[in-house]
Amino acid sequence: MDNTRRQETYQLRKDGYEPIIEKSRRCLLKNKCNQTRSQLVKLKELVQYNLKTMRAYLLKEAFQHLWSYQTRWGAERFLKEWLTQAMRSRLPKIKKVAKSLRKHQQLLLNYFSLKERLSNGIVEGFNLKAKLTMRRSFGFRSFNALEAALYHTLGDLPEPQLAHKFC
Repeated sequence: MDNTRRQETYQLRKDGYEPIIEKSRRCLLKNKCNQTRSQLVKLKELVQYNLKTMRAYLLKEAFQHLWSYQTRWGAERFLKEWLTQAMRSRLPKIKKVAKSLRKHQQLLLNYFSLKERLSNGIVEGFNLKAKLTMRRSFGFRSFNALEAALYHTLGDLPEPQLAHKFC
């Protein structure tokens, strides 16, 4: 969105118009609940103009509603409509995001199937163990030694009798 704003500001200056979206970066990138009163007023002014930046902003804000859905079916319907709007927006950066989301749509929608049972605690635990193992293995001369240490620590594999201990 920021690239769209920059390009449009440059184009407005080049065409001889006043760049009205200049100095509006923060109010366009911030979440609506974190904006100050002056940023909200600036946004209200900018929405009146039919600029590419504002179309990108409105699509970004509309996408945030995806996370409020409780069911996979409702989220899938919303995502399908949003992707259609994004592809018709004639904004190359938004189209790129839409293509990426369409490519990973089923993986994204799995979140709604597992919402109550989903926790990233296990992943965080593995990351912590991996970081600790890498810190302990400082000074190993090859990546293979680090890789073996990670396999043994994270996979709880039996360790061979060596001079070094990996736990």
